[in-house]
Amino acid sequence: MTERALDLATLGEVMIRLSPPGQAYLEQAESLEVTVGGAEGNVAVGVARLGLRAAWISKLPADPFGRRVAGELRRHGVDTSRVVWVPEGRVGMYFFEQGAAPRQSQVIYYRAGSTITTLEEEEVDWAFLASARVVHLTGITPALGPRPRALVLRAAREAKAAGRLLSFDLNYRSRLWKAGEARKTAEALYPNVDVAFASLEDAREVFGLEGEPGGVAEALRDRYRLPLVIVTLGEKGSVAVADATYRPSRQIPTQVVDPLGAGDAFAAGFLTGYLTDGIQRGLDLGTALAAAKVTTPGDFSLSTREDIERMLQPGAPDVQR
Repeated sequence: MTERALDLATLGEVMIRLSPPGQAYLEQAESLEVTVGGAEGNVAVGVARLGLRAAWISKLPADPFGRRVAGELRRHGVDTSRVVWVPEGRVGMYFFEQGAAPRQSQVIYYRAGSTITTLEEEEVDWAFLASARVVHLTGITPALGPRPRALVLRAAREAKAAGRLLSFDLNYRSRLWKAGEARKTAEALYPNVDVAFASLEDAREVFGLEGEPGGVAEALRDRYRLPLVIVTLGEKGSVAVADATYRPSRQIPTQVVDPLGAGDAFAAGFLTGYLTDGIQRGLDLGTALAAAKVTTPGDFSLSTREDIERMLQPGAPDVQR
C-alpha cells in the first residue's frame, strides 16, 4: 500500500507542562497537572486531528519525559518517525499558572539547554521535511539559541528549494529573546514565506506597526512583499490580506477554560482549510478550531473535523444527541 502524502511538516520543541489545579498559585499548589505542549507540536496535532497527515521533527532524550512527549503526539496521529533519539539530555519544561480576572496568567520556562538545542543540521531528514505540502515554522524555535535558529533558516531554504508552501508564525516570546532579535530573524525568513501569521500585539512589539488590524496586515505584507498575511486578534477573530484582498474572519463567542494553544489551533485550522479550499475556508476552520481549543484544558486542540463542521453550521444545537 502506498503511504499517504505528507500534508504538513514542522520542526521544533514540545515540552512538559506543569500546572496547579484550577486557578491556584504555584506556591500554594500541593499537586501539579502534567500535560505536554509546544507551538509546532500543537499545530501538528491540530492538523492531524482534522484528518491530514502531519509530522513533527525534533530531538528527544530516551527517558520517561521524552517518551511522554513523543507518545502524546503519536496518540493524536502525528508522525514522529524523524525524531532523533539520544541516550542523555532533557526535555524542556514550563509551568503555567492560570489567573482569574483581574490576576494575569503567567508562564515560567525551564527549557534552557534542552535537547532540541543540540539538534544538528546533519541529523535532520531534510528530504522528508521538504516532501510535505506545507512546512510550518515559528519564531519560538529560533529564540532557543544559535543552533535552533540555523535549523529554522535551513528548513525555510529547503522548503523553498522544493517548491513547497512555507508557513511562519511570528509567535514572539519576550521571555526568550528581545524584539530586535525576533525582527532580524523574521526578516531573514520572510523572503521564503508564503503564509505569515502574527498577532496584532506581536506585530506592534516586533515591527512597531500600529493601527487597525487590516492596516497592520497590509503594512506587513507590503513591507516584506508577503503573498498572504494573517493578523490574529484573539477573541475578536482575525484578518487576512492577500494581494489587494482584505478578509475579516467571523467571531465565535467562547467560554475560556485554558487560553494556551489558541493561536496554534488557529494556524492548524487555517492551514487545513487553505490547503483544501482557499483563504476563506482557512479563516472559518481556524476561527472555529481556536474557539473550540480554549474550551478545553491543555495546549492541544482535540477537535475533529466533524466537531468543527457542526460548530460552523447555522443554528447548531448546544447538545449533540
